Amino acid sequence: MKRIFDIIISFIILLIFLPVGLIMAIWILFESKGGIFYQQERIGQFGKSFQILKFRSMRKDADKLGKLTVGRDPRITNSGHFLRKFKLDEFPQFVNVLKGEMSIVGPRPEVKEFVDLYTEDQRQILNVKPGITDYASVEYFNENEMLGKSEDPHKTYIEVIMPAKIELNKKYLANPTLGTDLSIMWKTFKRMVS
Repeated sequence: MKRIFDIIISFIILLIFLPVGLIMAIWILFESKGGIFYQQERIGQFGKSFQILKFRSMRKDADKLGKLTVGRDPRITNSGHFLRKFKLDEFPQFVNVLKGEMSIVGPRPEVKEFVDLYTEDQRQILNVKPGITDYASVEYFNENEMLGKSEDPHKTYIEVIMPAKIELNKKYLANPTLGTDLSIMWKTFKRMVS
């Protein structure tokens, strides 16, 4: 049921978003070199890696300077700043959903560097498909700004934010129903438009 729901909703959203997506793609393409999309290896269900798809929001090869983006990171382009502010850079992930690599709602997939730090208890969140949004995405909507206020963003993420997000993901695992998914999707939409 969840898979059918994911396919139908993803297809509808991609169709609706297409005109906006084309405008965003042109803006990205003309603002800086590097292509329209950005792919990064993430860890999905059962620890299997996959390539997550996003609109490119940073300058070419920016990820070689670090995985975390903090505050108004100078690597972020003007179009990227706009896309990130409204989470529009995440929309290509509906393609990941159609491919069966992700779900609309589920724990956000992490990079291997951080998954390798999970305890055995924390690894239980890998038992479900990762999602485009989750409780943690709503709670930490302005994560970049929070990290920007930290003296050591990398340490803050690993010791404070990541464990808190995992606990929120475990809350989802306790009740992964369609009703919960719809509630999280609605909360995410409200955060985006606010």
